[in-house]
Amino acid sequence: MAELPLFDGDRALELRRILQKASYEYYALDAPTMEDSVYDAFYRELQELESEYPFLITPDSPTQRVGERPVNQFVSVQHHISLYSLDNAFTSNDVIAWQERCQKGLENSAFLESVCELKIDGSAIALTYEHGVLVRGATRGDGTSGEDITTNIKTIRSIPLRLNLENPPERLEIRGEAFLPIAIFDEINQERAAQGESLFANPRNAAAGTLRQLDSRIVAKRRLDFFAYTIHTDRQDITSQWQALEFLQQIGFRVNPNKKLCTSIQELQGYYDHWGTERLKLPYMTDGMVIKLNHFSQQKQLGFTQKTPRWAIAWKYPAEEMPTIIEAVTVQVGRTGTLTPVAELRPVLLAGTTVARATLHNSDRLAELDLHIGDTAIVRKAGEIIPEVVRILPELRPSGAIRFVMPSHCPECGQPVWKPEDEAATRCVNIACPAIVRGAIEHWVSRDALDINGIGEKLVRQLVSENHITSVADLYDLTSEQLQTLERMGQKSADKIIMAIEQSKAKPWARVLYGLGIRHVGSVNAQNIADNFPNVELLAKSSPEAIASIFGIGEEIAQSIYEWFRKEANQNLVQRLQEAGLQFVGAKQVQTAIAINPQITGKTFVVTGTLPTLKRDEAKDLIKAAGGKVTDSVSKKTNYLVVGADAGSKLEKAQALGITCLSEEELLKLLND
Repeated sequence: MAELPLFDGDRALELRRILQKASYEYYALDAPTMEDSVYDAFYRELQELESEYPFLITPDSPTQRVGERPVNQFVSVQHHISLYSLDNAFTSNDVIAWQERCQKGLENSAFLESVCELKIDGSAIALTYEHGVLVRGATRGDGTSGEDITTNIKTIRSIPLRLNLENPPERLEIRGEAFLPIAIFDEINQERAAQGESLFANPRNAAAGTLRQLDSRIVAKRRLDFFAYTIHTDRQDITSQWQALEFLQQIGFRVNPNKKLCTSIQELQGYYDHWGTERLKLPYMTDGMVIKLNHFSQQKQLGFTQKTPRWAIAWKYPAEEMPTIIEAVTVQVGRTGTLTPVAELRPVLLAGTTVARATLHNSDRLAELDLHIGDTAIVRKAGEIIPEVVRILPELRPSGAIRFVMPSHCPECGQPVWKPEDEAATRCVNIACPAIVRGAIEHWVSRDALDINGIGEKLVRQLVSENHITSVADLYDLTSEQLQTLERMGQKSADKIIMAIEQSKAKPWARVLYGLGIRHVGSVNAQNIADNFPNVELLAKSSPEAIASIFGIGEEIAQSIYEWFRKEANQNLVQRLQEAGLQFVGAKQVQTAIAINPQITGKTFVVTGTLPTLKRDEAKDLIKAAGGKVTDSVSKKTNYLVVGADAGSKLEKAQALGITCLSEEELLKLLND
């Protein structure tokens, strides 16, 4: 054998170091710094080196292991059946070579029937069912052990808690992918941006971070989804992957409908080509396709390498990047005053859509890029969703190009801006800045805050520009007549908006707290804080240490809340909102404060449907505290039916019996009379 060049040995050592670092950041820290396409290129290079020079293989090589160890924040559990990763193909020749290897291993020269499935960009999950009941959900971890995240798994509605199976086996193992739909991912990032938090790079990172949240309420709020794709069973009537997918759907799992049974290389290529463009229309992310030999007997005969099944392969799509010209840079001002530079691009077609703008994040990123107006930039969609500037090509810079620097004054109000030394963000600190006012009001009326229907971005801009409102408190002084002076605003629409504003006064303390827009306080944190501080007075007087003592609330959030209540303008805002009738007292304190109400004492209530803000148990507790009785079924003895969304047959029966029906708002009014 020819002597191995020293360069190749050094290169193999360097590749192992790079890949191990990237793997640790991805799996252990949930903070990847390397794109998948770059990782795959390095991995293939190392594979080729080790294939040509087998003595280069070391026990710690990334090619010799399934993954990295799970972090220790959750209980580590052993998988009953290991979770393997897949070899990757990037060209049709790679797929043909894989088929030929399978044919050789099976001593079969004919094409081997294969199942094609979309490769969902999420997190692999191992589910264990005992006697048909879900007993454990775990992360993939290193393939042999993962983290027990059962409480989080149970929040995913597409994962059945009990299988639709009459005689379930003692144990059943299911594998699948937990993922975030694109629309939900966008909502999460919008909320994080509004709170001044860093954005998730793509739905995969967001799904992984969500699954490892210690507070399952956060997981429930983010609405993860799940596709099942593997079942481990001893059933004799399931002999193929195609049958397994059909069986999974029968027993209650969501299975990706975009699957195909292929009988030729041409069909594999057709599936790959079709979804190369059509995948951009899907409501979830996919970065390739998975090809599996259909028949379990063939899978069993071929078996596994130390890392991957021989009978399956992932055919991945290339990451798309395009060059374009930066024609200008504009600066946006968010509701917290954060200035965000945005590149105005010469329009370019990227991942199926025309891109004309891309975020530049902050001044630190600008300095890193050394961006000049007129530069040629490489642009891609982060996670194929958010356009971003990857790098600048300085060799193509036109002569005389001017370097862009962040403005020293706010582009909205003209006041000086401020950049803390320990932060990347540049901020406008003028609370009267029109951009900050607009952002604060848009946040206040948003769905997770006070949920005021009819007030959108356009109307807010009109109200602020014409000086009808300068803070959220001014909303509660608006009149229908004032609204009717606005363009395209009739009396009927104006009256509806005033009614919606009035109804928002019944929203609970947690929503009001979130609506105040305190930096770093999201809707879940607001609920947690409201549960521990039953009224605004207690929270306003609390120390940062007392706030930080709440489970899940860190020092940064606590300090932000403390400083917010120290500002006189914010104190005045709270006072005005209290005077307007907003709820600054939690449900538990309201319950203890409600006197026995003669309109409710001895009366029988039934609560049905999903209420806008209260949980059913909370509504029942309030009724009982005021002297009422609560039952589960409607009868002639029922006095009131409290009705939420999707009320169903109880509403029909109550209407037939002539029973008084109340909305949540009407119930709260009755309780407070």
